[in-house]
Amino acid sequence: MERRAGENGDVVLEINSPGADGHQQGGDGGANGGGDAARRTLSFSQAYKMRHRTPQAFTVSQTLLLSFQSLGIVYGDLGTSPLYVFPSVVLPGAGERDFLGILSLILWTLTLMSLVKYVLIVLRADDHGEGGTFALYSLLRQHVSFKTGSTPAQVTRLPSDLQLRFHGKKRRPEPSRVQRFLEGSAAAQSVLTYVVLVGTSMVMGDGALTPAISVLSAVQGIQSRSPKIEQKHVVMLSVVILLLLFLFQRMGTSRVSFSFSPIMLVWFASIAMIGLYNIVVYYPPVLKALNPYYIYCYFARNGAVGWEQLGAVILCITGAEAMFADLGHFNKRSIQVAFSTVVYPSLILAYSGQAAYLIKNPDHLSTAFYSSIPGPLFWPMFVVSTLAAIVASQSLISASFSIIRQSIVLDYFPRATVKHTSDKYEGQVYCPEVNYLLMVFCVLITIGFQGGPEIGHAFGVAVIWVMLITTALMTVVMVVIWDVHPVIAAAFFAVYVAVEGLYMSSLMNKMAQGGWVPFAITAFFLVITVSWTYGRKKKGEYEAGHMISGNELAAVVARSARVPGVCFFFTDLMNGIPPIVRHYAEHTGCLRELLLFVTVRRLPVTSVLPEERFLVASEEEVPPGVYRSVVQYGYMDKQDMEGEEFLESVLAALKEVARTAEEAAMMDRACRSGVSVVIGRTILTASGGKHVHGWFRRFVVNHMYRFLQKNFNSGVSNLKLDHEKTMQVGMRYSVKLD
Repeated sequence: MERRAGENGDVVLEINSPGADGHQQGGDGGANGGGDAARRTLSFSQAYKMRHRTPQAFTVSQTLLLSFQSLGIVYGDLGTSPLYVFPSVVLPGAGERDFLGILSLILWTLTLMSLVKYVLIVLRADDHGEGGTFALYSLLRQHVSFKTGSTPAQVTRLPSDLQLRFHGKKRRPEPSRVQRFLEGSAAAQSVLTYVVLVGTSMVMGDGALTPAISVLSAVQGIQSRSPKIEQKHVVMLSVVILLLLFLFQRMGTSRVSFSFSPIMLVWFASIAMIGLYNIVVYYPPVLKALNPYYIYCYFARNGAVGWEQLGAVILCITGAEAMFADLGHFNKRSIQVAFSTVVYPSLILAYSGQAAYLIKNPDHLSTAFYSSIPGPLFWPMFVVSTLAAIVASQSLISASFSIIRQSIVLDYFPRATVKHTSDKYEGQVYCPEVNYLLMVFCVLITIGFQGGPEIGHAFGVAVIWVMLITTALMTVVMVVIWDVHPVIAAAFFAVYVAVEGLYMSSLMNKMAQGGWVPFAITAFFLVITVSWTYGRKKKGEYEAGHMISGNELAAVVARSARVPGVCFFFTDLMNGIPPIVRHYAEHTGCLRELLLFVTVRRLPVTSVLPEERFLVASEEEVPPGVYRSVVQYGYMDKQDMEGEEFLESVLAALKEVARTAEEAAMMDRACRSGVSVVIGRTILTASGGKHVHGWFRRFVVNHMYRFLQKNFNSGVSNLKLDHEKTMQVGMRYSVKLD
């Protein structure tokens, strides 16, 4: 045993254990549900109780206010796509029918993908008001019983969690065939999980690409007015703007949106009016492109060349996924209202106006947006465009924060810092580590590609892969949770996979011209995610195999001297007693008179009521003075565990489970005698394993996971503790790989 000073003056005991194959087992009944109370793993979850929580209700005025705010957060990317869609098309000798065909593709893509798929369908699949790929996965995990070991992360559910479902949907009485298949197939569960991880990482890549293409597309417009301005000047100005944008994120979603939303409102009004002007002046019948016949004519005339341009057309829905990913920052109705009344009509007019202008001026295709602006309005629109492009970057940045928060809650990502920036809306968060990481990626992409077409190719690849994954997950949600008829769900899947697959086939042809970038960013985040989850899985397996049984806990307590006072022993385990307690008792030789094992949970509510803060439980076979507790905090609660007020709250919760007057008197006496806090600190080491596969797994555990564990927050890092009374107990978990 080694004694040293820890962070903040804590005392740290480093204790090395023999490892998985040489250590006494803590009882096998916990895993199998054996009936021997003396041998089984202690489980307290059935005793935890929590009152029902009602969903947050929004008034009409709040919904309208959120709709206004969403213009500056959600719709910046989608709204500024007219800057680069037509200019990204390369079609020599294009004529009237070609532009009508491209416009028809844009209008139908925008309608089918943004309006029908996301606004009318996908937004309904929220999880506690949260959206995004991980929200769909979390929703499925609440309804499908995943096998232990089928997924890299372990999620513990309590009976009281049923009361936390804000959507209030009931389970269907009989599971569907798809649900039975998922529950019976560990392979299907693993595939589903890794598909989600890929989709989530793709959205993170989108968060780095969106600011780059949006700002560059806007700033490049200045080159059309001054030949002295070179591309390198555009790139450097874009980098400066991007740096300022990422530094501004610390202000929080609410302040950012109030700053950005007026800009986007002016932007949507401007592009709508200019589009209407161009329609009237250049080609009034342009809206006949709503007839899909022009799509047929376009492909019949252009063939493979026309198919290659689908990579540019898909850019018209970049940012559509942000409507779902940013759902936690607002609410469903506000996003739907903003899109239906402002965003969608403005985009229809903007694209139609550009097409009308190009029919009469086909040589201006590469500069379609700025060329179609009436001369006197160029400089005002340049300013508005640049500001709108800055705003466009916000949607995927905010989505990235939400995704990381959801990943941390499900234990699929290291515990990065998550700051809640609003006391009204739970989903408005800021993650500084992710913010600066995206900033580095974005600047590197901007400088590396120098504003070339490669950014557009990379952007399109990221968007279409996220949409394909969302389509697959939504199909499962429809069948398993919504109880949609399989034929309807299959039709949804077939239609959208066909459309999105067509776009993907065009974009995959651009892999060498920038399409590899989102895959590289995805690989980066996947390495972090898989390393973290694999290490956490091995740690959980070790603790599950070495948890202290009821019989052994009684023996440990009997061998230890009991000293007056209360000891709070923090643990990640929701159920059972962790093996680190065995070593703590063996090396200190004593235990407090009242020993309380504490797990901290953070719930998706603003604040937890004082009477709901502590969920305390005890069981008959537990030695006297030993209890199990969950301490619950809302996202705006001050996690203060110092002072008399906290101790009195704990004492009140403990007395509720006291069985006798003598037990209650012991609790009073222990609380008066002082408090100590013990925090476990584990070091995971792996050995064994055969061939290259075994070496790789050892490398992940011994280097990648340990690096992440050292450089990210601990499970209790946000708690305010009295460090003079806090001790860290270290233990080495030696895991032998197969």
